[in-house]
This record gives sequence, structure tokens and C-alpha cells, in this order.
Amino acid sequence: MEDDILTIEEVATYLRVSERTVYDWAQKGEIPSGKIGTVWRFKKSEIEKWVDDRLSAGSKPALVSDQIQIKNILSPDRIVFLNHSTKHDALVALADNLSTAPQVKASYELSKEILKREELMSTAMGRGIAIPHVRLASVTDLVMSVGISKVDIIDFQAIDDQPVRLLFMIAAAHNQHAYYLQTLSFISNRLKNPDLRNALLNVEDPLDAYNLLIAED
Repeated sequence: MEDDILTIEEVATYLRVSERTVYDWAQKGEIPSGKIGTVWRFKKSEIEKWVDDRLSAGSKPALVSDQIQIKNILSPDRIVFLNHSTKHDALVALADNLSTAPQVKASYELSKEILKREELMSTAMGRGIAIPHVRLASVTDLVMSVGISKVDIIDFQAIDDQPVRLLFMIAAAHNQHAYYLQTLSFISNRLKNPDLRNALLNVEDPLDAYNLLIAED
């Protein structure tokens, strides 16, 4: 997937849909594509822009939203209780946990890039939630860790000035742009539910938190 020109198979892998779905989109003109002889080809830059445009328009893309399942990217051992009052320490602790996932091949790079991303712009989204995220070549597939803080993290600079208590850290491979964006959107929408947020803050066992998060999968 390094090349700028992609095949149907590569686009299907990239968007996490079937090859038949990509073929149908191309036939109907619903996805940027072109034909070389009888073979469909796609520019990677155009596919990325297509995904971004559909997400920013607020429409529900016919991509992977219905296929995202928390149980495929999270396990109970990657839900941890945090006791750090600064975002730096909380992020490092959660990155250390995420680094135990087999999909993460370079723990130091993950921690460094998560902190670097946070310096550029806060990942706190309000309602006491932060979703730190990064795409790296050293990550083989999208994976997530969840941190439930027992203390207020006051320096996240959230848009509503509320302290952060729930952190959802996502790491993805470089070639998972669409799946990565869809997962961020999926998690964000799921956490709009105040009952879920309150329940997560009150759990005493990681398995209980895990069961709450997969309940609607």
C-alpha cells in the first residue's frame, strides 16, 4: 500500500470492506476511481480525501462504522485504573499499557508520539473524556487501551474546561486512515451517553468496564 495507485483488493483492505463493495462503489461512481483497460485503479490520496470529506460532512459513510466492534480492538487487560493528576503522567502510564498489545512493536515510539501529538493539540473532547491517538509504522493493526482515572486530570485544556477522567488511547497502522477515523468517531459517539460515562467511572474491576463497553457491539 506504499504506492499511490491502489487495486480493488488494496482499497478493500484499507477501508475494511469487501472487494465486492469497492467494485460496486466504483461501478456506480460513488468512490474516486479510474479504469485501465478493464481493471479498476484508485489514487490513495483521493481515497483519503473521499473518506475525510464524508466524515466532515457529518454523514454516515458506508464504510466500517457498522463493522467496528470494541471486542476486536480492546481486551480487559488493557483497561487500567490511573492515579495521575497530570496528563503527561497519565498518558505515559496508558501508553505503557497499550504497548503490551502484540500489535505495538515499539513501545518507546508509541509513548513519544502520543506525547508529541498531545503537544500539538489537546485530545480532550469535553465531558471528562480524552481520546489520545496516533498512527505509526511500528503498529501492525488498530488497538486501544482505556484508562479510568481515580483523580481529576486538570491540565488537558478541554474545550469545556472540565477535568479528564476517561482516556481512550488508540494506536493504528499508517495504512489504516479510514478505519482510524471511523474508530475515533465511533468511540466519540458512544461516549456521548452520560449513563455509560458514569458507569465507567464507578466500576471497580476492569472486566466490568470491558463488559459495559462491548454491551452494544
